[in-house]
Amino acid sequence: MTSAIAAFPLRLVDGCGLEPRYRDVLRPGATLVDHRGYARRLPRWFYEVHSWEQARDTYLAPHFAVSEFIHTDVRETPALRVFPRYVPCAITLLALALERLREEVGTYVYVGANGGYCSPLHSRIGGASPHCWGTAANIYRVGDTYLDNQDDIARYAIIAQQTLPTVWTRPLGPELAKTDDHLHLDLGYVISEPREAVGISNDVRLAGDPL
Repeated sequence: MTSAIAAFPLRLVDGCGLEPRYRDVLRPGATLVDHRGYARRLPRWFYEVHSWEQARDTYLAPHFAVSEFIHTDVRETPALRVFPRYVPCAITLLALALERLREEVGTYVYVGANGGYCSPLHSRIGGASPHCWGTAANIYRVGDTYLDNQDDIARYAIIAQQTLPTVWTRPLGPELAKTDDHLHLDLGYVISEPREAVGISNDVRLAGDPL
């Protein structure tokens, strides 16, 4: 007998329809410029998280709950330090990537405070960071190993690159845009639009055969 699959508990929301205080922070569909000068379009679709309890109890992968990705620090805008909170839909892809990494290393993988999703107004973003897309994570510890030195960061960066062939890891060093106290992993500027999201056109003549 096949058991029923539980519905995903987080409500899908169009960021363009949120209250101004959230739109001003999330900037749905706006653009940020990356360090190479390329414009990157921000996500429009988000999952709404009503409480810390819901974040803690909602798993995006077997070992990664929503709460792993929304730890905030004082540099985050005040609107995203209270509930409801909003996270880009692509955060589900990040959770699956980290789950695969956890399988490879055979132990816990810890995401730092503000090491998951950061809003475009976070005081340390300074441009287009995949953290604003929900597709980057700063890992500060793997099992009992704290990633606070270049040897351990480099070791786990190699494992991540071998396990997740398209992942990008931040270069090592104390300089700006480098890292010496965590492992930064990101999947790039990925935008996820779930099937139930309203598209930009309702012209059925443009639609192909359903898959």
